[in-house]
Parts: sequence; C-alpha cells; structure tokens
Amino acid sequence: MDAVLAFGLLIGLILGGMWVQFAVASAGLLYIWLLQGFAGWKALGIVSWGAANSFTLAAIPLFVLMADILLGSGLSTRLYNGVAPFMRRLPGGLLHTNIAGSGIFAAISGGSAPTAAAMSTVALPELSARGYNRRLVAGSLAAGGTLGILIPPSITMIIYSTFTETSIAQLFAAGLVPGIVLALLYMGFIGARVILNPDLAPKVQTKATPRELGTALLDIIPFLLLIIVVLGSIYGGFATPTEAGAVGVVGAIIIAGLYRRLSVALLTEALSRAVITSGNILFIVFTSMIFAYATALSGTGEQLVSFLQDANISRFLFLIIIMIVFAILGCFMEGLGMIAIIVPVIFPALLALGVDPIWFGVFVVILVELGQITPPLGVILFVVASSAEEVQVEDVIVGTIPFFAIILAFLLLLILFPQIALILPAYTFG
Repeated sequence: MDAVLAFGLLIGLILGGMWVQFAVASAGLLYIWLLQGFAGWKALGIVSWGAANSFTLAAIPLFVLMADILLGSGLSTRLYNGVAPFMRRLPGGLLHTNIAGSGIFAAISGGSAPTAAAMSTVALPELSARGYNRRLVAGSLAAGGTLGILIPPSITMIIYSTFTETSIAQLFAAGLVPGIVLALLYMGFIGARVILNPDLAPKVQTKATPRELGTALLDIIPFLLLIIVVLGSIYGGFATPTEAGAVGVVGAIIIAGLYRRLSVALLTEALSRAVITSGNILFIVFTSMIFAYATALSGTGEQLVSFLQDANISRFLFLIIIMIVFAILGCFMEGLGMIAIIVPVIFPALLALGVDPIWFGVFVVILVELGQITPPLGVILFVVASSAEEVQVEDVIVGTIPFFAIILAFLLLLILFPQIALILPAYTFG
C-alpha cells in the first residue's frame, strides 16, 4: 500500500505539471516517511553526499560544456555542409545528411535535444526551400536527434551508470555499434521511401567535384578528430570519461579558434548554459537518489524478483513489459525521470533473470529515445517544430511515426541478438 501511494503521488504530480525533480523528491520523501517516519529522513545527508560525491557525474558538465561551445559557435552549420556533398547523390539526397550529421554531432553533444536543435536549425529552412517533403524532413531530423543519447559520449548512459554502478567506459563502447546500425536503418528507410515515391525528394543530377569534396572534408575532419581523441582515450584506457570530457572541452575551444569563432562572449554564454543544464541534470540525480533510497528501504526490488519467480515470467516477456511501460511514460515524462523511477526498482529483477547490465544500459537508452519522440510530449518533437516557422508539431509527429516503428523493431532485434551491443565491449575490454 505504501508503494502504491508513493507511486500514485509521483504520477499524479507529474501529470499535474510539476517538474520531475520536485515530483520525484516529494514522492521519495513521502515513501520514506510512510516506511520509517521522520526518523528515516536522517539518512538524507548521506544520500545527498552519495549523489554528489561521484567522479563519474563530474563528466556531465564537461560534455555539456563541450557541446555548448560547438553549438554556440555555429559550427553545426559547417558540419552539416561538410557531410552534404557525400550524401546528396543517394536516393533521398540531403535527408541522409540529417541522419549522418546527427550521428557525428551526437558523438560530440552527449544529448538528444542539442543534436536535434543543431541539425534542425540548419536543415529545415534549406530542405524546405529545395522542395523536400516537409514531414519526411521533420521525421528524419527527430529520428537523427535521438542518436544523441545512444552514440557516445551519452549523458543518459552516465546517469544509468550512476544508478547501477556499471562501467561507463563499457557502456560507451556498447552504444557505438547499435547507434551506427540504427542510423543505417534510418537511412535505408529514407532511401527505400524515396525510391518508391520520388516526389518526396528532388533528385540531384550534378556530382560533387573533387574540390568540393576536399573542402567538405576540411569541415568534417576537426570534428572526427575530436571524436577519435575523446572516445579513443576512453576505449584505449588512457583516460577516464571525466578526463576525456576535459580533453573534449579543450578540443572544442581549439576547433572554435581554428574557425575564428572563439570569443570571450562565446565562452561566457557556453559556461552559463552548461551550468544551468548540468545543474538541472544533477538535481534530477539527487532527487532520484532519494527515491532510490526509499525503494531500497521498502524492498520493492526483492519483492519484484519473488513475484517474477512465482509467476514464472520469462526474460523476454519481462523486457516486453518494460518496453510498454517506457512507451507509456514517454508520453508525458522526459528520459532522465523515467530512468530515475524505473531502473532502481527493476534492476534487482534484471540481475535475477540473467540480463547483462551493460546490454540493458543500451536497451534502456533506446527506450528513452523512443520516449523522446512519443506524442504528445516527446521533447524532440517540440525541439524540431520550434526550429522553423513552416513546420508544425503535427508535421513532426506524422513524419516520425515510421522511425518510431524502426526503433521498436530494432529493440526486438537487440533482444534476439544481444551481441549487437556486447561485441565491442567484449573486444575492447576483454
């Protein structure tokens, strides 16, 4: 009964419009009070210290700052223009640039909203003017934006690592292959759709000249080098994710300087945005730790394990249930909130069912991707829609539906073939 009241309060507050941070904190405090009275609150000091004293979490402000420097300098336009000549002759033309550009920027930004905002601001006006189907453009940008939390470095993976005490380096390695495969599936769908209906995208007749390709490479190479240095230092064991984040910030400053976009105003604005964004994320982590502490006190995880054993529920069925829960919560809740509520409760059951925690980290991140494009409140839908006046939220929703189905199909593929996520961690870390 205590659990029902606490979870009921949580869902009610969120549906009522309260910020996730305060809703989670309120439900967690109520849960502790119902279990142990006011005496249970005495442990909050230890809980808050445990939430703050994390070297892994220190990577979040660094990756956020790196993305803000690159985004604030307007270099996303240069990246997009650099990818475009290599994609424009494919069926679907510049629609593939939306996906490929998002994939590259995802390996810099660590988040979906910055990725979607960066690519949409550049692509929507350009592709609309060229006669591309508006809904397909919006859908490809929304789908590409979701890659921001799957292709490492990923802030969502860092949060998951904090709750489950799994290796963030292995999680980063596990997300790379699924991210590339999912991007290729998006591009394959776009190509097939345009082949079946050529009116969706204008056909480009002219080939890019060697000079154009050379100029485009000069626009892409600095970003690729930054990705290689940041991720390579982690996979190679030369740096922790936090140290790699610091290297990434220095690299972003150097790139902005090379393109003559570096200024005191840029750094000041980037620092300001990074502080606000990081503070918001870390506050969610802190309040989530309170809720996780309450669920640990109640033994909810152990009760769930006993229920699964008594009901003889298979691993496959349990994962399908989790997919459904995330899809429903994604209609009105953002990703970090979903992880904060669900993961601490189900993690003991996952271990009891023999689910690999690294694999599940990738699985849950893709579920969060699904939630970000789930109407009516998927955050990426609004990010894309707000990037250009000619695009409405309805256009983004309709355009996103096929990509929503692709993500669902990929989740099933990941369940059937878990090595898609585990092959790189096994090869990299033995």
